[in-house]
This record gives sequence, C-alpha cells and structure tokens, in this order.
Amino acid sequence: MADTLISAESEEKLVADAVADLIRDHDPTTMSREEFRGHQFDAGLAWVEFEEGHGGLGVSRPQLQKVVETMLRNAGAKPADPATFFMYLAGPTIHTHGNDEQKKRFLRPMFTGEEKWCQLFSEPGAGSDFAGLGTKAERDGDEWIVNGQKVWNTMAHIADWGMLVTRSDPNTPKHKGMTYFALDMRGEGVEVRPLRQITGEAEFNEVYMTDARVPDENRIGDTGDGWRVSLTTLMNERNAIGTGSGGPPKRGSGTISAAVDIWNDLPEDRKDDASRDALMDLWVKAEVSRLTNMRASANRKSGNPGPEMSVAKLVSGQLNQEITNLCLNLLGPEGMVGYDFTFRRPEDLSVSGVENGIGHAFLRVRANSIEGGTSEIMRNIIGEQVLGLPGEPRVDKSVNWSDVPRN
Repeated sequence: MADTLISAESEEKLVADAVADLIRDHDPTTMSREEFRGHQFDAGLAWVEFEEGHGGLGVSRPQLQKVVETMLRNAGAKPADPATFFMYLAGPTIHTHGNDEQKKRFLRPMFTGEEKWCQLFSEPGAGSDFAGLGTKAERDGDEWIVNGQKVWNTMAHIADWGMLVTRSDPNTPKHKGMTYFALDMRGEGVEVRPLRQITGEAEFNEVYMTDARVPDENRIGDTGDGWRVSLTTLMNERNAIGTGSGGPPKRGSGTISAAVDIWNDLPEDRKDDASRDALMDLWVKAEVSRLTNMRASANRKSGNPGPEMSVAKLVSGQLNQEITNLCLNLLGPEGMVGYDFTFRRPEDLSVSGVENGIGHAFLRVRANSIEGGTSEIMRNIIGEQVLGLPGEPRVDKSVNWSDVPRN
C-alpha cells in the first residue's frame, strides 16, 4: 500500500512539475492555440498515460490528464478546438493499436488541430449492427482499394483524416473479416455529401468511396482485426460524449445551467410550484450524473474506458432531452420564435448546442440518443456487459458474412 501511495504521489508531482515547466517556458496567453498545444504535446502533456515521445509521460493513471487541463485553463490556455473532438477517439485507438511510425505521423498534428479527424463507421445497411458493415477493401500490392458508403459522419466535411472500418474478408464471420484504416479524406475517390438536419445545419455527412486507394501503411492493427480495434474507438467515443473531454465539469454547468437561467429570468407570476419541482428534479439528476461521471473517470485503471461509460452516454443523452423540453415549456410561446433554420455547414462541433441558444439545443439534442450508439444499443451493452444478463439471440454470429441473407 505504501509503495502505491508513493508511486501515486510521484506521478502527481511529475505531472505538476511538467505543467509548471511548460507554462514557464511557453506562455499560453501569448501564442496561438495550435502553437501552444504543440508545446504541450512535446512536454508529454497531451495524453499523460501515453509513453514519452508520443505525447505522454508514461504515468499509470490517465485521470491525471484532468489535473493537466485544470492547471492549463487556470494559466490562460485555450481549451481544445471543438472541431478536434475526434482526437479523443482516434488518439487512443492509434496509440493502442498503431505502430511507432503511425504514432509519430498522426498523434501530434491530431492534438494540435493541424489535422482534423472524423469517424467512418455507420452504413445505410449497418447502423446498430456495426459488425454487419459491407464497405469493401481489397488488397492490391502495397495498397487497398476501397468501395462503399458511410453515413452520419459528423464533421467529415472539414476532416483531413477518417477512422475507416471495412470488410476485408467476406468469407469469415462478420466480426472477424474487418480491417481498420486511416483514410485520407482529401484523397482521390473520396466524396463527402451533406446531410441536412432538423436544425438547418449539416454537421452530419455521407461519405462515398469509389476505388479509393489506401496505402497499407495506413492500416491500423492487423488485417482482419478491425472489430477489436474499433472497440477502442467506440468505448472512447461513449466516454467523450457521456463525460466530456475537458477538465472536471463545474457544479450546475452544462445544459442544466440554461434551464436555471431561464427560470431566474421568468416573471414571478410564471414561477409555479410544478415547474419549480420539475427544474429541481432535473438539477439533481444532472448533479448525480456529473458526480458519477467524475467518479467513473477517476477510477479508470487503464487508458481505455470500460462498458460503464455506456451508462454515462445513455443518461446524458436522455437528460439533455428532458432539460431542453423543460426549457421550452418554461419559455412558452417565446420558445417558438427566434431560430434561424438557414442551411449552413458548421465548423465547430457541439453535442448539446446550448451555447447557440435553447431553440437550437432543443433540436440538436434529439441526436444525443442516436449518435455514438443508440440508446437501445447502450441498454443492450449495459444489460449484457455490466449486469451480466443473457444476450439477445444472434443467429448470424458464426455464419460467414457473405452467406448472411440481406434485403
């Protein structure tokens, strides 16, 4: 026990000293976000649990990254560009499954924001059944030829690289014949088309690949090991959506803060007891969710979160919808006016959209129960992997993908 405490204290001091040195040598208030984050990566403070030379310090507790972010915010460093959200998925995936050359090539520009990423998983015929995907990858010497379609690809229109999962061997069961790649989104044969949402925005996209060539050096993990590699991405996605990716959230922050502000601005004659009770009920739920998320994050023992993050993702999506529903109810007729539905291609990513007004947030959070895994799939994961309940029948699990009937 004493050795563990000494090790923990040593790691905390190592991280704190590294942050102090970084701030002393590179004032974050005098340089661009991109430049400072480059220095942060070089100091091993991008992902502290990664090894030295790849953005980390090799510490055993990834939760110390929260300490880094808090100290840097207090020193005036800008938070990560929201458009770089997918580094929280791609970074751990490449670190866990990539080789040294891939880590050197991708991790630093990903962290600084010089290169943005997107996720290319879902397909029109394989959404919830991710392992049923059919985008084809065929080996051609030192390259792979990729043909297929992906859908619901958030921010793909600004991405430089995509996390792409393909079907490389159709003559094996669906979980075994998948291969994972880093796809150059600017490459020949890659086309991105907008999907207009209820908000008027098109942050989601369709991506078509027509004889797109991907060098084998961009394959992440072994051929046919794409399912295992993709699980790292998915678990980190649910962690990022469910718990956030910055420093520890403040009490009363997030979507619930908008409801409290609306309540405080209401005339006294509109503050009835039923609405007050509804607001307090949601505030308590938001606080319980915040504390639970912080505890889950602090208890992680490895770089990749476990299935408990599916709980956070499920709860946060439902809670955001309940809160924005209340907000519009409190506003009454005022909640129906003042929103611009003009078509636009956003440059920033927001899970709740609350910073753009409650009218936008009410519409945007409808996607929270779909993106990153539907709530129905989250309940299956929680039931099977957390509660140990029997799994749903999967009659095609051991059947070769090419032999499974399709519409």
